[in-house]
Amino acid sequence: MTELLEPHAIGEGLARRDGERKVRGLATYAYETPVEHPAYAHIVQATIARGRVTGVDTAAAEGLAGVLAVLTAQNTERLASTDDRELAVLQTAEVAFRGQPVGLVIAETSETARQAAELVHISYAEQPHDTELRPDSGDLYKPEKVNPSFDTDTAAGNVAAAMASAAVTLDRTYTTAMYHNNPLEPHATTALWEPGADVPLTLWDSTQGVHPARSTVAEVFGLDEKQVRVVCPFVGGGFGSKGNPHANVVLAAMAARALPGRPVKLALTRQQMFFLAGYRTPTIQRLQLAADDSGRLTAIAIDVIEQTSKIKEFAEQTGVATRMMYAAPSRRTTHRLAALDVPVPSWMRAPGEAPGMFGPEVALDELAAELGIDPVELRIRNEPAADPETGKPWSSRHLVECLREGAQRFGWHARDPRVAARREGEWLIGSGVASSVYPTMRMPHSAATIRFSDGRYIAEIGAADLGTGAWTVLPQIAADALEVPVEDVDVRIGDTRYPMASVAGGSSGTNTWGSAIVVAAHAFRDKFGFLPAAGDEITGDVDQAPKNDAHASYAFGAQFAEARVHVDTGEIRVPRLLGVFAAGRIINPRTARSQFIGGMTMGLSMALHETSVMDPRSGQVVNHDFAEYHITANADVTSIEAHWLDEYDPYVNAMGSKGIGEIGIVGTAAAVANAVHHATGVRVRDLPVTLDKLLAALP
Repeated sequence: MTELLEPHAIGEGLARRDGERKVRGLATYAYETPVEHPAYAHIVQATIARGRVTGVDTAAAEGLAGVLAVLTAQNTERLASTDDRELAVLQTAEVAFRGQPVGLVIAETSETARQAAELVHISYAEQPHDTELRPDSGDLYKPEKVNPSFDTDTAAGNVAAAMASAAVTLDRTYTTAMYHNNPLEPHATTALWEPGADVPLTLWDSTQGVHPARSTVAEVFGLDEKQVRVVCPFVGGGFGSKGNPHANVVLAAMAARALPGRPVKLALTRQQMFFLAGYRTPTIQRLQLAADDSGRLTAIAIDVIEQTSKIKEFAEQTGVATRMMYAAPSRRTTHRLAALDVPVPSWMRAPGEAPGMFGPEVALDELAAELGIDPVELRIRNEPAADPETGKPWSSRHLVECLREGAQRFGWHARDPRVAARREGEWLIGSGVASSVYPTMRMPHSAATIRFSDGRYIAEIGAADLGTGAWTVLPQIAADALEVPVEDVDVRIGDTRYPMASVAGGSSGTNTWGSAIVVAAHAFRDKFGFLPAAGDEITGDVDQAPKNDAHASYAFGAQFAEARVHVDTGEIRVPRLLGVFAAGRIINPRTARSQFIGGMTMGLSMALHETSVMDPRSGQVVNHDFAEYHITANADVTSIEAHWLDEYDPYVNAMGSKGIGEIGIVGTAAAVANAVHHATGVRVRDLPVTLDKLLAALP
């Protein structure tokens, strides 16, 4: 081991440490956990949207060779806590949404379990249901908070008066669709219940947070947290959907307790994920803008309507970004919910900001057209000197620089401001821009242990790597803080046997876990110096790291898109996306670029392809598979570029990093929609932008 070198671990574009294992198929995912003689479970789902189960006939299923048990509300254990109704599975005869679990079959093979599930006959007393989000619904209500704890409504100045006196006003409604997380790895769990063991319940679960999952499961089953172990070294994507446990995790634990001593595997099918794994709520956004002749905003308001489930409230913070993004003396944001007979919505990459920046960024494009001002220039003119919502100074804000550098790299200044002015053969060509923002967060209550063993430094923390690069960047942070080469550092993550770690969500993982590692590393050096002995170890907590609440901390970015629209068919292509970001210190350029590009690709998917189609008659998403739920693929974008500014923010954490997992998606859909308008002159305010919304008005 080499000591006392200049490691420069932070900033190196190191290859993923987990990459080879994944490419060679050696990375073990939850469902692949090697256990002896596993059984398999399959969920029986309700076929009505609302009502009661009046009868259950399991005889045919139980008579099938290989079936071990059939669990229903009639014979399943009573859970210790049913406060979270999403997790209170098989506890009552009530059916709250189509696809709700009403039974669980456990069998010797997955094929047998699935066949037997189809043989379970459920009788219902069906009741009228409502699954349609409507802006004129009479029972919209104001939630107490929006995710996670923001004020529901805010107001400053007088928007109505500003609208009445402004030189130019805009009053438009925009909508975003319902979107479903579809990570490559479905939600899956291997569960083992060993009565009498020190840790009777072990869950190998595909989760974004092993400790939060343990806390939830322990509460539901009335167990001490020490009686539950959750393991998750690798996750095949999550995008927020695996941030909180869903019903499938509870069902897997139930199945294991029904077969003590024998492990049980449960994986959701792709179709089941559209009912049981959360989704992004559709939104209806009314935007009002008022500006003077120079384009400076005098008022900005967003009034949001979205849906939640009747059994559990989730209020997307759609309007929150509008509160701080641009300078305007009069501002208003509101959120109203429709409680419907639908599954429970939840987190999806950049919750709040991803849908919430679509309306404002398209509205700014419309305002720029009204004023005859370049869209990039309009955004620059409305740059706030401090956070408009709190009055706090920015920890750092380089949105203007992102816009200017992006414009230069994209060739924006050669753009003809006229719509439908550029044509190549049968293709109309246009370009669009939008801003991006995402808050910089550091979660509390995470700890890391640094240990010296066999000549190597080992950092242990119960973090989760859902493909974002934690396996790689955490050793870089540890090496930098310890002042040793990164090759001398190992990490161990993804297990509740390691110190407590927060969920991988809100672009907070690296900020939080890295801060805990830095605290531990500095404490290690202070105590043991540069010549530690085998077995030396120390633990540090993120709550010991300095925290600055005096500044408003956000990452910013600018998205540019080129769109081509066929004049005869309305086919839309986006051959070019470019983003420039100011996201603090970049720990690893290689994994960072992957995250930025992944987010932008997901934003393109949001713009052109993804939409979950709810049939109000049946109460279900009808396109609940990859054949009909379309997702952007490689062929959908020819060139995608991610760049960033060299930014170090001394106020956010010891690394100066801001988080990069989500800002790439924010703004992309608006940039694409704005590019389509520039190409065609047709303004589409309802996502996704599809050819049927263009054809009738094409020149």
